[in-house]
Amino acid sequence: MHIEPGVIAPAKLILANASALALLVGQLKGAFRAPAVLLRTLLAAVFFSLFMQSFHMPVGPSELHFVGAMAIYLTLGYFPTLYGFALGLLLQGLLFAPGDLAHLAVNSLSLIVPLMAVHHSAGKQLTEGQRGLSWKAVVRLDGMYYAGVTAMVGFWLMLGEVETPFLDWAAFAASYAGLVLIEPVVTMTAVRLLKRWQEHKLVDRCFNIRAVQLAA
Repeated sequence: MHIEPGVIAPAKLILANASALALLVGQLKGAFRAPAVLLRTLLAAVFFSLFMQSFHMPVGPSELHFVGAMAIYLTLGYFPTLYGFALGLLLQGLLFAPGDLAHLAVNSLSLIVPLMAVHHSAGKQLTEGQRGLSWKAVVRLDGMYYAGVTAMVGFWLMLGEVETPFLDWAAFAASYAGLVLIEPVVTMTAVRLLKRWQEHKLVDRCFNIRAVQLAA
């Protein structure tokens, strides 16, 4: 989901930076009411960085990454994942790919805007225990999320200074179908494992797993 440096003009990058900053600052009021959110945000950033580094390959105009988005979201919560994505991209840029820092806001928006859409449309009931979590629900969340990510990449490419053939973007979007098949296994495995240990103080402090209920 990375947009390579040089694709977007500096003036448009300024708008992206302002949008990302406004979005993240606008969420601060409700984000850190609980002290555990800060710890979970740091964990989300670390897990996200590890997942991203574990598998990534160029596909068409961007890159296919193993993100682990729903595993992070369902076990750590909405706000930690929201800020963890941005912090994780910053961490990656500082440690592994300094060239990506120019597009930090662009790449952050590509991940957090779909997350916001998923959370407020279907995910909130699951992370707050109002509905039981099932395989079907996880696949649906993954499908919605990665459809949003690929749409965001298409949006940035439309704003780019270099013309990108539609078929190149379509190949990139299609490559994420594999994640929609693989990531639910990772997500449900993580949720079920943590649910077994949810009474442990360390697990309860580090994860939001107590709020998630498994479907019967």
